[in-house]
Amino acid sequence: MTASSTSSTLNWRTPVVIIICGCVVAMLGFGPRSALGLFLTPISQANDWGREVFALALAVQNLLWGAAQPFAGGLADKYGTNHVLAGGAVIYALGLALMGYSTTPGAFHLTAGVLIGLGLSSCSFTIVIGGFAKLLPERSRPLAYGLGTAAGSFGQFLFSPLGVALMDGFGWLNALLAFAALVLLIIPLSVALATPRKTATTVLSVGASAVAATQSARQALVEAFGHRSYVLLVLGFFTCGFQLAFITVHLPAYLIDRGLSVQVGGWTLAVIGLFNILGSILAGYLIGRMPKRYLLSIIYFLRALSIVAFLFVPATVLNTLLFGAVTGLLWLSTVPPTSALVAIMFGTRWMTMLFGVAFFSHQVGGFLGVLLGGIAFERTGSYDLVWWLSVLFGVLSALINLPIIEKPVGDTARAATA
Repeated sequence: MTASSTSSTLNWRTPVVIIICGCVVAMLGFGPRSALGLFLTPISQANDWGREVFALALAVQNLLWGAAQPFAGGLADKYGTNHVLAGGAVIYALGLALMGYSTTPGAFHLTAGVLIGLGLSSCSFTIVIGGFAKLLPERSRPLAYGLGTAAGSFGQFLFSPLGVALMDGFGWLNALLAFAALVLLIIPLSVALATPRKTATTVLSVGASAVAATQSARQALVEAFGHRSYVLLVLGFFTCGFQLAFITVHLPAYLIDRGLSVQVGGWTLAVIGLFNILGSILAGYLIGRMPKRYLLSIIYFLRALSIVAFLFVPATVLNTLLFGAVTGLLWLSTVPPTSALVAIMFGTRWMTMLFGVAFFSHQVGGFLGVLLGGIAFERTGSYDLVWWLSVLFGVLSALINLPIIEKPVGDTARAATA
């Protein structure tokens, strides 16, 4: 292939194309997963299960999504984002399709839990954000992080009412099959996010560390876990997962218990997704204009406050949708500042992997949020315990993020030595 033909092949991957394709991938990756709570009641009734079966499957899904995320991120950093996205899409679609045919708890935990969890780790917005960090100029990254996160939220806004419509028109099984088919669209879109293989001469981004990116994955992990600010960031991200996963899975059933319809649950999740578009873009804008640790603290504290208000107001459609709107503004707005802090501390060479480690903490929180929601309801007939745990964790994370130092790890170490 001649130099001119190679150049023309690459020219189509402009920043705009990369951002658009990445955003659609994020939408398709996050959308079906965010709407799975709609299937809790019909699948449990069809198989004569208690809610704990569905809750455990999605808890396993959240945990495996997080546990596999650093490995998926490391593979994307080393071998290319596009390969990881395409492989994840196949596994994800397979899990969605087969969960509808799982008639035993074990089979359901394998499909809805293991397969979807592993698939999500390789084709979610976390991999997309890592691709943005490598492919886009530094000035474009903050807004791109916000747009990529917002696109995942638009997937929630789109797939929640889409799931309700498909279930009403064609049944819950065909709705799952349609979701699986849509996820496979990630494969052609991933071509735009192709990143080069690992090279020994890549230089870390400006503001990270003025050394060649010859660091191994193990060295990067050792450096990260030896850095206090990174550990605090990872611990604080636990709360985000706990709150989001609990609300995503259990809110529709919680609303039914309080006398509202399943349609209200679907539209509330949609409102959360819609307003999270605004919140994520706003967070992407603000991370370049204020300390990121302060932004994270404000988000976590306001989440706790909104939950307290929701628990004390009457269960009406208006109040529920207002809660969805406020929650949406604060939903995934933690992702842009968290990913930006990882890039500031360590550069972009192993960013996907290191952000994946932080996301593992997020998913451990998600695992506990979903699982404790199911256990609490089966034992007490109420979700109140988990709602109040969400409030407590929100306050703690608001405090945990305040001491974070927003400097490259090398600069921080030198300052501590001095």
